[in-house]
Amino acid sequence: MAPDSTRDFYDDLAPDYHLIFQDWDASMAYQATVLDELVRARLGAGPRRILDCSCGIGTQAIGLALSGHEVVGSDLSPRAAARATAEAAARGATLPTAAADMRHLPFVSSVFDVVVCADNALPHLLSAQDVTAALRGMRRVLREDGLLLLTVRSYNGTRPTSTPPQVSQTPDGRVITFQLWHWHEDGERYDLEHIQLIPAADTWTARARRTTYWALNRDQLTEFAAEAGFTDLSWHTPESTGFYQPVLTARVGI
Repeated sequence: MAPDSTRDFYDDLAPDYHLIFQDWDASMAYQATVLDELVRARLGAGPRRILDCSCGIGTQAIGLALSGHEVVGSDLSPRAAARATAEAAARGATLPTAAADMRHLPFVSSVFDVVVCADNALPHLLSAQDVTAALRGMRRVLREDGLLLLTVRSYNGTRPTSTPPQVSQTPDGRVITFQLWHWHEDGERYDLEHIQLIPAADTWTARARRTTYWALNRDQLTEFAAEAGFTDLSWHTPESTGFYQPVLTARVGI
């Protein structure tokens, strides 16, 4: 991963990130419900101390905080992390955040019950060394018997070149968001163009941003997590959880 370019992508996207969702608050609440159920099923009744190490503008972290958990957020993008704190406060929740690379988490060891890394954030890391370093860092900050919740995109063996348009309503009109994917020659990594069409009077303004992903599959991620010291690894499909991406759960020291 090129940290500067990924950080720039999310710094630039931070003011508009919520426009990815038809209803951001509804999505926050629903995702928190699903993740909270996974936490309760493995750790019992909470509340829990949770780190969202790819918190972005707070899509998972705010919902979990509103559910009663003690949540801390970190993100590579300072602008996204700052917005997450502000958006949480606007909804009556407390969400301290830090700007941090997930490979170098600025927290003491064994302090969290749960680490969340959602929204396909881990595959911004483009080498096995970096992915393993991030997972080892997540394990380090988890207490013994702690829980990792990792969600990633499912490619199902395909190489998509675009995504369907997502339409969200704003006071100024509808915003259309879609992605174009440009696959590298290795067939595993791709550059993603994130495009938003913003209404402007009787025309549109286009905002285009670009970042890079590694299309990691479940077997690769399972192997990396095991190498990082996680045990009791289990994949949960969208059909079984209702979450929009597959979820990997893993434990420390059991």
